[in-house]
Formats: sequence, structure tokens, C-alpha cells
Amino acid sequence: MLIWTAIGAVGALALTLVSLLALADRKLQVVEDPRIDIVEDMLPHANCGACGFPGCRPFAEALVQGRALPGKCTVSADAARLRIATYLGVDVGAEEKRVARLACAGGTNVARNRAHYHGLQTCAAAARVAGGGKACFWGCLGLADCSEACGFDAISMDEHSLPVVDPAKCTACGDCVVACPKDLFELHPVSHQLWVNCRSLAAGDQQLDDCQVACTACGRCAMDAPDGLVAMQGGLPVVDYSRPQSRLPIQRCPTGAIVWIDDVLGLAKGPAAKPVIRHGALQDAPS
Repeated sequence: MLIWTAIGAVGALALTLVSLLALADRKLQVVEDPRIDIVEDMLPHANCGACGFPGCRPFAEALVQGRALPGKCTVSADAARLRIATYLGVDVGAEEKRVARLACAGGTNVARNRAHYHGLQTCAAAARVAGGGKACFWGCLGLADCSEACGFDAISMDEHSLPVVDPAKCTACGDCVVACPKDLFELHPVSHQLWVNCRSLAAGDQQLDDCQVACTACGRCAMDAPDGLVAMQGGLPVVDYSRPQSRLPIQRCPTGAIVWIDDVLGLAKGPAAKPVIRHGALQDAPS
């Protein structure tokens, strides 16, 4: 009799718990807005993070909840952003496209090596061995960690082992920024057209023996820049992007270390910069 009483008590308790759980499920259930799925389908599914959210699904939720506007997705085409705005009955909004920029022009045709690295063929591994074999300690190592890290095929290596970013494909995801052990990548709005294409902290013309396109800290760009647009800090020019930009700072740069980024021409140097005509690799620097 005691056994059947215990079984009955356990059964009654189980039934009570199931009933309570069912009631809690009905009371606490969160009904997801079906528009989230529809908006997510309109997004590019890049999950790049350029919108400021960790993926397209969280961004779709923010759009439906009114916490963001479609214009923040700089990867989508104008028509796609307009379609989302029309569906939700909101403004498209505006968000300037950002792209990854490389602060080095020291390919194998203009920059020397002091040593040849033999080991795991990644920039991260090479950088651990005395900073890599490049004569310029701050220069790109050219082993394509950035290109491998880019999930959007926006970075390719040119014939001089230098990364080239395709602005049309770049989503500003930031993976190249993380991958580069020399911290040579930054994410910038496309309107930032004045760009310092060097990170070398060495000063003086003697460093041109190591890299022919290095900044020598001559300061001409800062002297020519209007309204404090460029200032010298630690041997490198620094651009104040809060000020109106100008081509004046690039005009007298003797190495082309500061450039103007043109949508059609790409990196444009000033007339004082010596043209790079060498196509083969430079000889190693003397040890």
C-alpha cells in the first residue's frame, strides 16, 4: 500500500509540475516579430559587422525594432536598402561606406630585406623572429595573412608581395586589421582621401636605402597643409580628418609617402615624388 501511495504522490507532483510549466510557457512566451525573417532575407547575409551589429540577424532585429536604419548596411546595394526601408515604412538613412586602408607601399621592388625568413609562411610567424626579415621594421612582410583572413576576397597580393584592397568588395569587417602583426591596416570612410602610406618611425634620408618610398619625416606635407590638416607626430605625418581635405600636402613629398586616393586613379602621388620604375626585387640590404 505504501508503494502505491508513493507512486501516486510522485505522479501527482509530476502532473502539477507539467501544468505549471505549460502555464509559464503561455504566460512568458516571447512572440518574435515575423518581419525579422523577411528583413533578414533582404540583407546580403555577409555577417561582416560593417553595420555595427554582430551579424545580419541582429541587424534585422534592430531594423524591425527601430533601433537602426537600412542605410547602415553599406554592403547592400541602394535598391536593396530602399526595399527594406519601403517594407518597414522608414527612412533609408545614410551611412558612409568604410574600407580597409594599408599604410605601406614597400613592395619587393622598392624595399629590401636584411634576412630571409625560413619557417611557417605567415606574417604572424615571421614577425615573431626579430620582427621579420624586412629591412624596414615597420613594413609589410608580404606573406598574405590579411588576404587569407579576408572572407570577402577583397584583398589580393600584387606582383611585389604587397596587399591590394578592392574597395568594391571590402565590407570593413576588420579581419585584416586583426590579422596584420604590423598594425598596417585601418578602417576609414571612403571620403578620407588624404592618406599616409607609411608607418616607419625612422627619420632621415638614410632610411631610403632600406625603402625607397618611406617617409623621411621631412615635414613638407605639414608645412604645405592648410589649417593644420597635417601635423608631424613621432616622425610621421598625421592627418586631422575633421578638417577639409586638400591635395596640397602631397605636392612636395619626395617619396610619395603621403598620397591622395582617387576613385578612378587609385593612389595618386605628388609631382615631386620620384616614379617607381623597378619591377624586379631589390637586392638584400647589407648586414
